[in-house]
This record gives sequence, C-alpha cells and structure tokens, in this order.
Amino acid sequence: MGAGETDSELIPWLRDARERSLSLIADLDDDQLLGPRLAIVNPLRWEIGHVGWFQERWVLCHAAAQPPLREDGDALYDSSTVPHDTRWDLPLPSRTETLEYLAEIARRVCARIERGVLTDEDRYFVRLAVFHEDMHGEAFLCARQTLGYRSPWWAERSAPTGEAGPLPGDVAIPGGLFLLGAEAGERFVFDNEKWAHKVPVRPFRIARAAVTQGEFAAFVDDGGYRRRALWSDAGWAWREGLGAEMPPYWRREGGEWQRRDFDRWVPLEPHRPVIHVSWYEAEAWCRFAGRRLPSEVEWEVAAAGESDGQGGLAAARRRFPWGEEPPGIARANLDSTARGCLDVAALPAGDSAFGCRQMIGNVWEWTADDFQPFPGFVVDPYQDYSAPWFGDHKVLRGGCFATRGRLLRNTWRNFYQPHRRDVWAGFRTCAS
Repeated sequence: MGAGETDSELIPWLRDARERSLSLIADLDDDQLLGPRLAIVNPLRWEIGHVGWFQERWVLCHAAAQPPLREDGDALYDSSTVPHDTRWDLPLPSRTETLEYLAEIARRVCARIERGVLTDEDRYFVRLAVFHEDMHGEAFLCARQTLGYRSPWWAERSAPTGEAGPLPGDVAIPGGLFLLGAEAGERFVFDNEKWAHKVPVRPFRIARAAVTQGEFAAFVDDGGYRRRALWSDAGWAWREGLGAEMPPYWRREGGEWQRRDFDRWVPLEPHRPVIHVSWYEAEAWCRFAGRRLPSEVEWEVAAAGESDGQGGLAAARRRFPWGEEPPGIARANLDSTARGCLDVAALPAGDSAFGCRQMIGNVWEWTADDFQPFPGFVVDPYQDYSAPWFGDHKVLRGGCFATRGRLLRNTWRNFYQPHRRDVWAGFRTCAS
C-alpha cells in the first residue's frame, strides 16, 4: 500500500481519539480527577497522562528514536512498572501541565506523519497508540459509571429511543471446521488474535440476542443469588465475599427495579441487555435457565460463519456479522452515538448470516473460555498487552455501545478476570 492510502486516516484518527479522551474528563474537578483509591479504576489524572506517555513511548521514542519530553515519564506513567495502588501517591503533574504534555506529544506525532517519512513499522505504532487510547476512553467512561459521575455527554448524545422489544429464540449453527482468529491480510491485529487456525465445531444452538435485563431480573426475583446450587465453587466464594444480591447498579424502589445510569436512577428497561454483570453471574444465570455460555469459537462462528448450503460450515468468513462493510449506525450501536444500550431487537441490519443480532456493539459478551494464546503465539513489541493475562482472565467478544468502531472485527478478543462487573459486559447463551 502506498503512503497516501495508509496514512490519510492516521491524523484524523489521532485527533479524534484525543478529542474523545479530553471530552471524558473536561467537566471533572481536580478531586474527581484523582478520585477514591479503588482496585477497578485508575486516578483519571494519572490515566490521561498515561495515554499521552504511551503514544510518545511507541511512536516517538521507540519508532523514531526521539528523547522523551519528561525525564520522569517512565517513573510516572509506565503501567508495567508502576503498581496500581501507588498511582494516587505519585507526584503527578498538574492538570494544566498534563494537558500541555499531551498536546505537545500529539503535535510531534502529527508533524512526523505530515513529513511523509513513515515506514510500515511506524504506521503500526501510530495505530497501536490510537487503539490504546480508544480502549482507555472506554475505561474512562466505566470509571465515571463506577464513581457515580454524571454522563459526560448528557446534553450531546440522545438517549436510546423507540421500543424495539425482545428477540427470543435460538438459531441453529452447523458443525464443521472453522478458521478461528485473524488472517495475515489485516493491516493491524493484536498478538492475541494471531493467527487463524482450524478448529472443529459441533452443531449447536445459540441465542439470537443477549440476555435482557428483564430476563436477569427474573433470576434475582427467584432468589438466584442465594441458591447455592446455581453457582460454581469460585462463583459462590465471590458472591459471599462481596455479599452480592443483584447487579451492582440495581435497586428496588416502590416495588420496581431501577438501575443507576451514571449519577441518575432510571426505571429498568426490560428489553435492553443486562450489563455490568460478572462472568460468575452469567454462569449462575445459565444454570438457572438451563443454558450455557458459548465457547469462544462458537461465538465467532455465530458472528462470522456462513452455511455451505449442505448442512455444514462454508469456508468463507465475514469480517463483521453483516459482511465486509465497516460499522454504521444502522448496523451496530458503537462510538457512544447513543447514551447507552438499545433494546436487543434493535438494528436487524446488523444480523449475522445465521440471524444473530448485535454481535458487534451494544454490550460486551462473556464467553465460556479462559483467555489463552492461539497456537504458535508470538508476543508483539508491546509485550504486556496479552501475555501477562493468559490463564486467569475470561474472553469477551463483540464490543459495546462505548467501544470505538475502528477497533472491532469478528476476531477481536477482550479479556477480564471473571469477578469484574464494572465493565460494560453482558452475555448471550447457548442451548445446553
């Protein structure tokens, strides 16, 4: 590919990612930017500095061999060496200094792109920095929900409107050999997606849509959190240790369920996907309903596979559930174009070949599998992206309403420890 073809998107992407990052902290005061010391969030003043440091580290220092702007940058912002619990105690630059630091890094990166001297390796690291910032932008939004801050876009984004309703039922997926993972033709993939390899798949049935809040409320109302038989040993130990009785942002008010949406309590929307539930809660709901979580390969088959017309799987795979075209608002709820999730029956234009809806966007979906490397895994230059987390994390797929569309494709793998429920995660299920 020529430089014009590969470089034209980079500066708009960089500016867009930075604009979004800044919009997520612009209205917060200095106390909110530091926030309470919690294991599931970072101090936002540290995290925004880390985003700039990461961009400088890989695009300017590593790829372009430029000296760092701050001699103390690594000591402050290197997430691989700065323990999480210490980030509140660091001598962090002021808000003004931090924003100036980010602006100067962005100026230098854009100037380097504009000079037209980028190699393919340079382009890789620019994209890495953009996608890293996109992921932190989603984390900023999770932190605002966790801490009960107001929605940053309350005036600018429209609330999801229209009652699309539920989407019950399963679709049948044929068995066969499926090519799981990314192929080498992609311009950028993360190391945990590499490389595509054939996996045998037995026929199975998977839900057309994610589990809804109404369906999950039935589990809560039936005493699901107190029924030991529904929980694994690890899940029950987690539930007892936390004292969990319902999803984290739910409450009963006047006999009706409500959920906390940032700093506001709203009536629970029965047909939207349940969100902010841990893998353990998803697993327990499945036992309650006589269902199971899909394996990672089953999820990807349902999203990307096609029938061969003879009762098996075709060799062809789709980049997105609907085909090769990038996401748009008619197909996927992404990029925070709405203030939250849509009903599970919304966006039929985004259906997969087998009829599964919203497999990209709306809500992350837990799968049954541990996060593990694919065969022949080789770590990428950013060595701490995947390798440290193999084994004790679970795989999530599909993205959510707050995920940037440019990040995603059917092969994209997210991963969190099974107790986490601060992220925008729900689940769909398979017939047992």
